[in-house]
Amino acid sequence: MLHGQELAEWFAKESPLESTLEGFAPRLGQGEMAQAISDSILNGQSLIVEAGTGIGKTLAYLIPVLLSDHRVILSTGTKTLQDQLFYRDLPVVTDSIGRPSKTVLLKGRSNYLCLHRLDAAQNASLGAELAKDLNNIVSWSQRTRTGDIVEVDDLSEDSSIWQQVTSTQENCLGAKCDFYDQCYIVSA
Repeated sequence: MLHGQELAEWFAKESPLESTLEGFAPRLGQGEMAQAISDSILNGQSLIVEAGTGIGKTLAYLIPVLLSDHRVILSTGTKTLQDQLFYRDLPVVTDSIGRPSKTVLLKGRSNYLCLHRLDAAQNASLGAELAKDLNNIVSWSQRTRTGDIVEVDDLSEDSSIWQQVTSTQENCLGAKCDFYDQCYIVSA
């Protein structure tokens, strides 16, 4: 974990990021935010930061997080931001600081196929449209490794079939489920 002056160098003029991140420019408040995050990680404290658009929040939290030796959970408000962070920003920043990191993407429960509920849906009476959607899911379920429903290209995100084949905290059987050892949420 970097502290004080060392961390500030990542957010100052002539930052090492200038040569690796196209268009990088230090922004007012970004270094202060990074230092506050670094301090909160080091001291095991909670921190809430509110910062406006354009301050460079992503770098301000990713750099101290990636330079720490601590396990950290980053939560986003939207799936779009989550995907941007995980698939674009995280790899770029990791490469820029030259420090590999083990990262895992975990989405909310309703984003994963529930094999128990899929099995139940296959034995339920469904209308023609839902039955067609279910057939798409059954076909996909035989290929998926993650169970992430975003992988199903030919099915609308708002199809009501998703309510039949994903779980909620209330209807999840947990370790009592016959499919627990194959559960995509547990695996993630």
